[in-house]
Amino acid sequence: MTALFALATSLLWGLADFGGGLLTRRTPALTVVVASQSIAAVVLGAIVVATGGWNAAGPQLWFAVAAGLVGPIALLSFYKALALGPMGVVSPLGSLAVAVPIGVGLFLGERPGLLQIAGIAVAVGGVVLAGGPQLRGAPVQRQAILLTLIAAAGFGTVFALIAEASSSVTGLFLALFVQRVTNVVTGGAALAVSVRRGAPALPEGGFPWASLPALAFVGLADVAANGTYSIAAQHGPVTVAAVLASLYPVVTALAARGVLRERLRAVQAAGAGLALVGTVLLATG
Repeated sequence: MTALFALATSLLWGLADFGGGLLTRRTPALTVVVASQSIAAVVLGAIVVATGGWNAAGPQLWFAVAAGLVGPIALLSFYKALALGPMGVVSPLGSLAVAVPIGVGLFLGERPGLLQIAGIAVAVGGVVLAGGPQLRGAPVQRQAILLTLIAAAGFGTVFALIAEASSSVTGLFLALFVQRVTNVVTGGAALAVSVRRGAPALPEGGFPWASLPALAFVGLADVAANGTYSIAAQHGPVTVAAVLASLYPVVTALAARGVLRERLRAVQAAGAGLALVGTVLLATG
């Protein structure tokens, strides 16, 4: 069950990142974040009311609040790092996020077997290569590296926090709703500051109503990914769940290949293959 839900997480996050990347080509990234997360918050609010999720409220919801505060900061740091580039360095470095939940799992006493350790090493190496690491070319700005490391630490922290935010299905809906509301408030505040500094909040043609279905997909896929990861982490070793969930860059690269006809570099294809090998080792270990 852990492997199944963790792989579902990587699929959902990979597709959400791909959709978000397409949307940010036409709409400011902050607006995409706030709009998509707002849609997700409305849907989750309706689910919480329908399932009586309010009854599951408790101190563990502070983990969801913390995840909601950290998430937008990590995402914005990552977008800024991508803007500074080069992407061939930023993307693989972002995969270091997996180190946080793995570290938490080891600290809590998890001890993966030799086969799983091999799977972790192979899968993480595959994810880094699937990002298409740039080994030569223009020098990388120190700010880009710093922002990427901040983003990776933030993403990994969200991994760890959301796994602790609930212990039941109805509680999970409530935790995800609280996280999304916090996301919207944090992202909205950042958007307001950005607008005050003169940055546009919308593209020239106004709000992209035609992109509403895509925004909904991005927001709901991200929510679903958080949910499946939480279930995976609760039903098995966090070290295994975190590594399998971190395969989402492979999904994003394959989506770009299938939809946009982007050609995978040899190193990316090799990375995707290694990630799959690592997945098999983790699932069978």
